[in-house]
Amino acid sequence: MDVSKILNIQHPIIQAPMALADSPALAAAVSNLGGLGSLGAALFEPEQIRQKIKDIRELTNKPFNINLFSPTESSNYSAAEINKALHDLNYFRNKLGMPECNHIDIPSVTPFAEKLAVILEEKVPIFSFTFGILSSEIIQSIKSHGIKVIGTATTVREGRLLEQNGVDAIVAQGYEAGGHRGTDLKITSINDALIGTIALVPQLVDAVSIPVIASGGIMDARGIVAALILGASGVQMGTAFLTCPESSIHNKHRECLLSSSDESTWLTNVFTGRMARSLKNDFLLEMNKRHCSVLNFPQQSALVKDIREEAKKQNNPEYMSLWSGQASNLCQNKTAAELFNELVNESNMYLKNIGQKFI
Repeated sequence: MDVSKILNIQHPIIQAPMALADSPALAAAVSNLGGLGSLGAALFEPEQIRQKIKDIRELTNKPFNINLFSPTESSNYSAAEINKALHDLNYFRNKLGMPECNHIDIPSVTPFAEKLAVILEEKVPIFSFTFGILSSEIIQSIKSHGIKVIGTATTVREGRLLEQNGVDAIVAQGYEAGGHRGTDLKITSINDALIGTIALVPQLVDAVSIPVIASGGIMDARGIVAALILGASGVQMGTAFLTCPESSIHNKHRECLLSSSDESTWLTNVFTGRMARSLKNDFLLEMNKRHCSVLNFPQQSALVKDIREEAKKQNNPEYMSLWSGQASNLCQNKTAAELFNELVNESNMYLKNIGQKFI
């Protein structure tokens, strides 16, 4: 089954949704080039999401994708547990010359349903989700609005459940991928879901009858063609697009990506309370070395937010969350158009060459 036809795009290349890192400009640029541009909207409020959708539509009339985190249950922490985590983080506030914080009111999270309502009202072409498996009732409700639905799987079991619940396509997110792991923690442990892209994709392709989109460690045409040979119907690429000027990441983050190596990333939960792949920096390493308390998502994200924001103001990447996949060393300093056209042209060249007989 051709994912390009399902999504109404010319080339089966999806720019991965990356909360607070991508932008309407990046999403529109990729969509205008014949791929699928995406915007990670999970951390926006409903009216912000509506405005972002409007911004994208002012820049393109092509299909685009809006992504949300599936609803997750907040952990209940005692005042003592929260105070211990805050106290541990004051070490880093002192490093940045910030005042210590000994009390915080963790803001309530806007319900998933309110954010989804905006997406339904705006009738976005494609909706994707991660962090869990939405019910068949929710997925069918979304599809009844003429919206195509893409789920995220980090295991074959998750992929089968996504297909059963009615998604149109599945992103197979390999261990190599940057940013948050899409694992449904209600059914799969993080340790059981650390499956590499090259292992996950063919197993998932064999297990389901809907298109599988490969994600994780894919940075250039070689990765795209490899994914297609493994049986994927398309690819989703995030880190590759982060260094494009259309991306909204901090310039220091961009510089770190461009100077990174294959040994630069770690999986960590210290920034948000949810396991994610980031470039190593002082915050990540010292949080681990000092055995600091880490709350679950979204509480940890709320506790760390002021540190991350201050680090951005000070142009100090050592205390930012530097999301990155394992192949960040292959990042290029190119516009979205330059990168995308290179991906298409070189993929076609490699596919043509594969026609040669294998020894």
